[in-house]
Amino acid sequence: MRLQIQQLKISSISTTTLHYFCPSTESLLFKRVKLPSWDQHLVSISLNSRTEQRLLARPCSLAHKGNSVKVKCSQKREIPVLEASSMDEVFDILAERILPTSSVASNPNTKHIVGLAGPPGSGKSTLASEVTQRINKFWFQRACTSDPQVVPPDVAIVVPMDGFHLYRSQLDAMENPEDAHARRGAPWTFDPVLLLNCLKSLRKQGSVYAPSFAHGIGDPIEDDIFVSLQHKVVIVEGNYLLSDEGVWKEVSSIFDEKWFIDVDLETAMQRVLKRHISTGKPPDVAQWRVSEIDYNDRPNAEFIMKSKKNADLVIKSIDFFQR
Repeated sequence: MRLQIQQLKISSISTTTLHYFCPSTESLLFKRVKLPSWDQHLVSISLNSRTEQRLLARPCSLAHKGNSVKVKCSQKREIPVLEASSMDEVFDILAERILPTSSVASNPNTKHIVGLAGPPGSGKSTLASEVTQRINKFWFQRACTSDPQVVPPDVAIVVPMDGFHLYRSQLDAMENPEDAHARRGAPWTFDPVLLLNCLKSLRKQGSVYAPSFAHGIGDPIEDDIFVSLQHKVVIVEGNYLLSDEGVWKEVSSIFDEKWFIDVDLETAMQRVLKRHISTGKPPDVAQWRVSEIDYNDRPNAEFIMKSKKNADLVIKSIDFFQR
């Protein structure tokens, strides 16, 4: 198994603990660097005072190879990059990272909201779903050790940004309805204010009803997703969640963590095309989708890639067929 954690930054440092991703003794035995849980203190690396003072002075990165740990420092701001040999490993690592403890789960005021962004075809929906399923599975396994008769409620849930698409009737009312429908998926074909208010309500009240998106009819379904007080981890996935333009910047400020799935642009566009072909559309429609991708999906993806710099963690996408 190959796992690399590259370009890790120190966002907050005390004089007693180095706040970057550090491997515990257990993780080294398994030749694996673990990302820290969101509700626990990070593990310190034992260093001599002179080395520690130098590390505290500037951002550092941590690389793991074999049974050794390398700490590299630079003056530039660097973003953690998670890369593994398969997406299954990525799913497991991320699930363990944000799996709540019993004390956190019992606190009604605790909510950990993750913003997951990436271009079309990067695998956002798959990653959000897989990580959420694993969190709930791990939570079930741990909770049932004390009382196997009790079935604990899910502690993680996904809220897709697709539910905040503008309705088709709203696109019809625009100055150029034909172009509005053709460009559906662009930033201005969503309602970021509605999304922002939804996230604010979730943060303030601990629960909220969110819309889903019905691909069959091409419109949102209001109040279709209920995020309850029992949900301690909420993964919000969508294209523009890390954008720093307009209302999107306010949306981004709500998240406790910001993840970005990094993928080669051509690979992403090929995935988008395959996705449309797999729905059973005839060849002529598939060929039409190629031109539509160049007209809509590609410029959207190029815009989205610019927001990678705002992430707390970059996740390298791997072709799912390699899983």
